[in-house]
Amino acid sequence: MLMAKISRSVLPGFPLSMGITLFWLGIIVLVPLSAVFAKSAAGGWQAFVAAAVSERALAAYKLSFGAALVGAAINCLFGLIVAWVLVRYDFRGKRLFGATIDLPFALPTAVAGIALATLYADTGLIGEQLAEVDLPIAYKPAAVVLALTFIGLPFVVRTLEPVLAEVSQETEEAAMTLGASRMQTIARVILPTLLPALATGFALAFARGAGEYGSVIFIAGNMPFHSEIAPLLIVTQLEEYDFAGAASIAVIMLLVSFTILMVLNLLQHWQRKRMA
Repeated sequence: MLMAKISRSVLPGFPLSMGITLFWLGIIVLVPLSAVFAKSAAGGWQAFVAAAVSERALAAYKLSFGAALVGAAINCLFGLIVAWVLVRYDFRGKRLFGATIDLPFALPTAVAGIALATLYADTGLIGEQLAEVDLPIAYKPAAVVLALTFIGLPFVVRTLEPVLAEVSQETEEAAMTLGASRMQTIARVILPTLLPALATGFALAFARGAGEYGSVIFIAGNMPFHSEIAPLLIVTQLEEYDFAGAASIAVIMLLVSFTILMVLNLLQHWQRKRMA
């Protein structure tokens, strides 16, 4: 009797737990998303197509998703290096350095946007130097990539850190003892272990970047067909009281983001099964 009582879980049973989970998921996620779909259909199919796939909307999608993909890819490269330094080396100021990585989490997005615009505008500390060599960043599509790279870095670093901590240095030393070069050790021992976590960090950085608004609008320029992101176009439609049009653009963004995340999750699952 005592053993039976000890083995019982302190959490509620599966039916109650699943009921609470589905209820909370429905209230927080499914009901709001369903409302967006319903609102987008209010004007009919023709109105939905006219708003969702207009030339202006397509240009905004291209910039939003393209910049999010580029920013996430950049963060995969440099985020891996940053995570490696934090995990493998001890140095003075390491905790402060690690805390700095989380600043994009803590900063209001508007503050991040103002800070980037101040630095990279033509009169800014960095932007002035870039303008002199004819490489302006502010108020151009490159500024969107810069902002999305800034806000996406912590997702990659924090996802990779625990996996890197589990990679045994003895395994690397054994590979090098057997004749593997440094590059072979990285390519055949370290990277295969990190790929699922790297894909997760990429997906998180992409998802955050695709819907980012506050850190972008201050530095992007917001010119239609050139530097206007899709979230800004949604806000513009709302200001013009075109609620159905704004919902239509939001539905397209939701479907594209969900599809990309689903593909990445399937690839991650396949990678884990292949390594098992």
